[in-house]
Amino acid sequence: MKKLYIVLILVFAANTIKAQNKDTAAADKLYISLEYVDAAEAYKKLVDDGKGSPYVYSQLAESYYNMFNYKEAAKWYAKVIETQQEAEVYYKYAQMLKADGKYEEANKQMGTFAAKAPNDQRAIEFKKDPNYLPKLRSQQKLYDLKNLNINSDKADFGAVLTNDNHLYFASARSKGRKKYGWNEEPFLDLYSSVMSGDGVFGEPQPVGEINSKFHDGPATISADGNTMYFASESFKEKEFVKDKKNNLRQGQVYIFKATKDGEKWGNIKEVSFNNKTYSVSNPSLSKDGKTLYFSSDMPGGQGGIDIWKVAVSGDGTYGTPENLGKKINTEGNESFPSITDDNKLFFSSDGRKGFGGLDVFMIDTDKDNEAKNVGLPVNSPKDDFAFSFNTAKNIGFFSSNRDGNDNLYIATPVCSVDVITTVKDALTGKALSNASVAILDNKKNIIETKTTNMDGIVVYTVDCDKEYSVQVTNDGYEGNVFPVAKTRGGKVDIAANLQPIEKIIDKEVVVLNDIFFEFNKSNVTKEGAYELDKLIQVMVKYPNMEILVKSHTDNRGSDQYNLSLSDRRAKSTVQYILSKGVSKTRISGKGYGESEPNISCTDCTEEQHAQNRRSEFLIVKQ
Repeated sequence: MKKLYIVLILVFAANTIKAQNKDTAAADKLYISLEYVDAAEAYKKLVDDGKGSPYVYSQLAESYYNMFNYKEAAKWYAKVIETQQEAEVYYKYAQMLKADGKYEEANKQMGTFAAKAPNDQRAIEFKKDPNYLPKLRSQQKLYDLKNLNINSDKADFGAVLTNDNHLYFASARSKGRKKYGWNEEPFLDLYSSVMSGDGVFGEPQPVGEINSKFHDGPATISADGNTMYFASESFKEKEFVKDKKNNLRQGQVYIFKATKDGEKWGNIKEVSFNNKTYSVSNPSLSKDGKTLYFSSDMPGGQGGIDIWKVAVSGDGTYGTPENLGKKINTEGNESFPSITDDNKLFFSSDGRKGFGGLDVFMIDTDKDNEAKNVGLPVNSPKDDFAFSFNTAKNIGFFSSNRDGNDNLYIATPVCSVDVITTVKDALTGKALSNASVAILDNKKNIIETKTTNMDGIVVYTVDCDKEYSVQVTNDGYEGNVFPVAKTRGGKVDIAANLQPIEKIIDKEVVVLNDIFFEFNKSNVTKEGAYELDKLIQVMVKYPNMEILVKSHTDNRGSDQYNLSLSDRRAKSTVQYILSKGVSKTRISGKGYGESEPNISCTDCTEEQHAQNRRSEFLIVKQ
């Protein structure tokens, strides 16, 4: 149903009429009237009766394409390319194959499309990176999603949440409405549902004063809640073009404006840039109310349906519509624009690199950058569209036919933080490339390790509201650990300035952070190993240096037990250093039990006990 607002209310067949004949006349009239369900049946009967032809195959493919029956569409496009060589046929065929998850075959058809239309922007982008899908699949997840509880068994799409918690959307759920031949569903109405404080949506109610006997919706609401722009039909204004040959009236999608009158919407007027020779639809109003975004097939675009914007003045008049250009639009279809309060524009496209069908894209209009596919799980091999986002409530909505019907979904942002670590020499300020940077969770578990680039930088993307730390090492430098505080998104800059390794030598001692041991244990912990690696670096730099490891315990346990435990800890420490290639003639260890406490105490705290469980490193020979 959503394709109603991508194409015209009534359109002529996409193929030339030359191939029509008396056998196809009835089916052609159904197709021209957008009654694709019945048209497909009529064309299929012609095939069954032995009257199939390249024209009939093409009409079948187009009928199923417009219904997004991707399996049947792909089946008939395969027949079409046996005789037709138009580039766009290969593009549509590839789209349907992608929707069916047949990416390898889709790429083959895209290759043919690119060869036939080398200057098409879609072909150019495809040739730049034909195997883009693995990267798209591995893209960082931006949203969690769930099915909205107010969906019906008919088309529901185009949801926008107002600041007063009203969710407006278009739906074909009305059982009292006549059916639309496109997909045999009732005509669209505009509905609203109230969101409660716990995020539950109430029973949707039709917006009676907006709805008519024609298609109505979707809509956009001003920030103050007093102005609505919504899509409907030109027939509402008795505006259409007559097709005398087929005895049809060709209508368009129009945009209308309504204002709040108490609890009702009234004063409904069409906008001045409506035109009975092209459609304008899917309105979205900026926060300040001065810019209206919409989709249209009006002249002057990039091809297909494009996204446009128009200035809205204080007196209610409109400027000249402006095409958003190649940064947004392609030779394919771009539709369902939605502008957020912080000027991020979401839109759907079938002309950009995606998973199949329509995909949702986003671009920050305040920055000169490229539109970005929002990735999984919002996008899928099917049609994903009409993404809107309420920044004040930090919640989004989109529509998809991934389950066979146009349904509404909630999109909740996955909160993330970019931890940008820059490693430098603390004395010279020189950036240190190839330094090892590990990101650790709040339990000191290493999540991942990377090496710095030429500028000494590593970037990690982590969850919001969690404490982390980065552990940094580099040959010739004292490693260090830098805390990363909790934050609610955005980025955190960590200045990881490392001291040259000589800094830990203090006369006759190599000064390390304490090598703590767990209670009653002698194994080297991961924190201890990190510190011992500094000692190893010093011993590598000074090949004649010899070290005595003195190991100590806390005062729990007998003197003899503690002496034995400390000796095991000393030997464990020595064994770790030997495992790194240091000669055993250069390292020795001895346990001192509880005889030399770091902190003298009788009723020691756990922290004091931990301070006494330590190792010291004496330089026996420089």
